[in-house]
Amino acid sequence: MIARLEGKLVRLEGDSALVQVGAVGYEVLLPGYCVNVLSGKIGSDITLCTMEYYEGTPGGGNLIPRMVGFLSDGERDFFRRFTSVKGIGTRKALRSMNMPIANIAAAIENSDDKMLMALDGVGKRMAQQIIAELKGKVGSFAIGAGPARAEAVFAPYQAETLEILIAWGEKRNEAMELIGLASKKHPDVKSAEELVPLVYRLKQGIEV
Repeated sequence: MIARLEGKLVRLEGDSALVQVGAVGYEVLLPGYCVNVLSGKIGSDITLCTMEYYEGTPGGGNLIPRMVGFLSDGERDFFRRFTSVKGIGTRKALRSMNMPIANIAAAIENSDDKMLMALDGVGKRMAQQIIAELKGKVGSFAIGAGPARAEAVFAPYQAETLEILIAWGEKRNEAMELIGLASKKHPDVKSAEELVPLVYRLKQGIEV
């Protein structure tokens, strides 16, 4: 099993990276927070702690080997714990982890289901399930958790707005930035119905 990968970051595409190691290019799946961190490092040498898994149906005979990358051994260990929660597979975990792992771990230890609901694809029931299964087990990963950021830790109406925008084809990171800006300009707005039009006005360059 490949546990560490050192090479040049050639490309980032959505949730994956192409890392060139000698004459070989490796496709590595990444959680959202890793994509954000690495977005400015294309062409640079990077090191990823990796794990491998097989994707597909065992009985179908079409299992595809995949590699997942992280910025540290600790983040990889947290991912393994996170995917042990019933209902969270590897792909779902990769999509949902859009904020630093220390902040996710802190939310679990603090029973902060609203913060967990800001993770992509995590609703209230799943947030409560994560807390029920992992609280008391991930405290060591919460060390160094930063303060909540407006663009990452959303209130329920902001999380609803984000899901609407993504469903309409908007890029997640851009939508999060616009939601944070619109909310700052209009702190009195407390519903997705009001916030969505404001976000689109901002995107079009219209002052709101």
